[in-house]
Amino acid sequence: MPAIKLLPDQLISQIAAGEVVERPASALKELLENSLDAGSSEISVSLVQGGVKQLKVVDNGSGIAQDDLAMALTRHATSKIASLEDLEAVASLGFRGEALASIASVSRTQISSRALDTKHAWRIASEGSSIAPLEPIGLDVGTIVEVNDLYFNTPARRKFLKTEATEFGHCEEAFSRVALSRPDVAFMLQHNGRALSRYSASEPTKRFSEVLGAEFAAESISIDEQAAGLRLWGVAAKPTFNRNSRDTQYVYVNGRFVRDKLIAHAIRQAYQDVLHHDRHPAFVLFLECDPNLVDVNVHPSKTEVRFRDGQAIHRFIFHSLHKNLATPTGLSNAATASQAAHNPFASQYANSPNYPQYQTQINLNANQPSAFYQTLFANNSLRAENDALQANIHAASGDALLSSENTQDFDLDFPLGFAVAQIHGVYILAQNKLGLVVVDMHAAHERIMYEQLKNALDNKAVPMQPLLIPVSFNADRLEVATVNEELATGADNLRQLGFDIAVLSPNTLAVRAVPTMLQNADAVQLARDVLKDLREYGASRALTERRNELLGTMACHAAVRANRILTVTEMNALLRDMEATERSGMCNHGRPTWFQVSMSDLDKMFMRGK
Repeated sequence: MPAIKLLPDQLISQIAAGEVVERPASALKELLENSLDAGSSEISVSLVQGGVKQLKVVDNGSGIAQDDLAMALTRHATSKIASLEDLEAVASLGFRGEALASIASVSRTQISSRALDTKHAWRIASEGSSIAPLEPIGLDVGTIVEVNDLYFNTPARRKFLKTEATEFGHCEEAFSRVALSRPDVAFMLQHNGRALSRYSASEPTKRFSEVLGAEFAAESISIDEQAAGLRLWGVAAKPTFNRNSRDTQYVYVNGRFVRDKLIAHAIRQAYQDVLHHDRHPAFVLFLECDPNLVDVNVHPSKTEVRFRDGQAIHRFIFHSLHKNLATPTGLSNAATASQAAHNPFASQYANSPNYPQYQTQINLNANQPSAFYQTLFANNSLRAENDALQANIHAASGDALLSSENTQDFDLDFPLGFAVAQIHGVYILAQNKLGLVVVDMHAAHERIMYEQLKNALDNKAVPMQPLLIPVSFNADRLEVATVNEELATGADNLRQLGFDIAVLSPNTLAVRAVPTMLQNADAVQLARDVLKDLREYGASRALTERRNELLGTMACHAAVRANRILTVTEMNALLRDMEATERSGMCNHGRPTWFQVSMSDLDKMFMRGK
C-alpha cells in the first residue's frame, strides 16, 4: 500500500474551511463580499446565537443562474477570474472560489437565487458533503444564503468557538467593516430576531458617523490626496481623539479591508509627532491604486496584501497623512494663511506713534520662537508701548470687535483669540469667538521649538550662537570619548546640530556654542543629553531614525518653564506662533497643548438659562 494518498474531496474542503471559515464572522465576511460583487444596493444580515446556529444574508444583487447554482458549492469554481492575467489584476472582492464550498462543507447551507432576466428562482441545499437537487422557489431578483449549524460535522472545531456574545461581537465587527467600505449600499443587521443596525445609502461622512459615532466624526479631519496614480481618501481622527487599542482602525485597498504592516507603519510614523506613545490613532482610510500594483492572493482570508513598490506606497501614505495632520492647532489652512494678509486692528492703531515700529520690528509670528521674548522686549520704551497696544487690542477683542461685522475676520485671522490671564505660571487663558481657550504654555512652546529645530535641521541650517564665555563642566569618560571621536573622524554631527564642544582635559568639556534658538537653555545639561544620544545610538542613527527624539529633548530644554510669569504681550506672541506652527495642537509627547471651552459649556457649568 502506498504511503502517500489523495485526500477525499470532503476532507480537502474541511481543511480549506479551517483557513477561510475561522468563525461565524469569517463566513459572514465572505458572504457580504459576494453580495457586493453581485452589485447589490441593499443587504440584510440575520444572525441567531452569534451566527453559530444560523447566519443569513439577503441581497438584491444580480443573482445566480440556475446552471451556475450547483457549481457555486464546488471548490475553485468562480465567475470572477479565468486566467493568470485576471489573478494579477483582481478587481473583485472574491476570486478564489473557495468560500461557499468551504462554508458548505462544515454546515447545513441553503442558497436561493434568482438571476436577472429570469422568470424563476432556484434553491440548492447541502449538508456537509451531501448536496440536494435543485428545486424551484418564489423569490425576487437577488440571493439568499442561509448557513445553519456551523461546524455541526466537526465538533472538535466547534469547541474552539467562544460564547454567543463573543462570536456576535466578531460578526458585528465584520459587518461594520463592510458597511464602512460601501456607504452607497444600504445595510441591516439583526441578532436573535432583534434589529440592531440599519444604514441607508448615504455619503461617506454620514456612514462613518453612523458606524463609529458622532464623536469620532466631529474629531476627524478629511483626507483626499492623489499622486502618481495613487489616491488616499477618508477620515483620520485628530490626535486628541485617540484610543487605548487599535479598535478604530480601518484601512481599505481598492475597497478591500486589509491588515498590512507596511500601511500600518506609515500611519504610525505620520502620527508619531503628535500622539502619546501608549495611545493609538483612529481612522477610516481608502487607498486606491492600479490592481496590477497590488497582490491580493497572499492568504485565503484575503486580508493580507503585497505591493509591487512598497516604498512608494509607504511614502505616499506617510506624506499624505503627515501633511493633513500638520495643520496648525487643527485649524484650516485658510485661517493660518490669512494671518499675514489681514489685521483687523491695523486701522484702529494706525495713528499710534510706534505702530509702524510695532508692525515691522515685532513680528508676533517670530522666526525664532525661543528668542521672541528678547525680540519683543529689546528696549523698555517699546515694551511699554506694546503693553499699552496689547491692552487696547484685548479690550477691542472682548467688546466692539466681537459684536461688529468684523467678527468673522477676527475668528479667521486669530483662531486662538487673545490672552486675558495666566494661571499659576502654567496656563494661559485666552478669549476667542467661541469662548475660552486654555493653553499649556510649556507644552505649546515646546512644540513650536521642536518644529523650528526640525525645519532648521532639514535645511541643514541650524544657526549657532557662540558663547561669550565658554561653559566648562566635569564630564565622564564616555562623554569625553564621544567628543574625541567626533573630532578624530572629522564628523560634523555636533555642528550640524548647532553645537561646538571642545575637550579641555580627560575629564573636562567646554561648550563654546549652542543652537541660536536654544541660547537660553542650560548649556551643560543640553550638551549632556545630546552626547548621550550620540553615544547610545551612534551619530548616524541619532540623526536619522532617532532624530525626532533627539530634537524633542532639545526643544524641551528651551521651552518656557512653568512658573514663568508672562506679560499679556508675551502670551499673545505665543498664541500667534501656535497658529503658525504645524501640529501645534499637541506637544512632542502627544499631549494636548490647548483646549477650547465654548460659551455654551460655560453656561452649563453656571446653569445659566435654567
